[in-house]
Amino acid sequence: MSLAQIHAAIPHRAPFLLVDEIVEQSDDRIICRKHFTGDEFWYAGHYPEYPLTPGVLLCEAAMQAGAVLLSAITTAAQGGAGVAGGVPVATRLNNVQFRSMVRPGDSITIEVTLTERLAATYYMAAKVTNASSNKLAMRCDFACTVAPMEGGKE
Repeated sequence: MSLAQIHAAIPHRAPFLLVDEIVEQSDDRIICRKHFTGDEFWYAGHYPEYPLTPGVLLCEAAMQAGAVLLSAITTAAQGGAGVAGGVPVATRLNNVQFRSMVRPGDSITIEVTLTERLAATYYMAAKVTNASSNKLAMRCDFACTVAPMEGGKE
């Protein structure tokens, strides 16, 4: 999936877009990649002598990948109408486990699976792997919904 397609699926933009490409996608699963160059703004202050990608940003990357998946699900459910004026938002983050560090120059693979849907809430499980070392970096469970956009740009 191209960057333009990612932009069409979710509202996130640089410098806070944490999905570079969609590698694989099905009805209930998505695999994405992100490469950290070392030029990202947070490395200047997050352990400057030993820069690390903040764990909360690994969670955010997983939720952005989940939002892309959610966009595809809601588009299909609405007959191609997309999120129709809505914006994907996280409503819950559970069972977060950090296993290994992600450093400047590393790439991550983000795998998100839809585990359950209850009304307008989508429950997902995520696994982030450091593709550079092939080690599990983070795993978590989270939930998202599509919130109506109020006062958004036209």
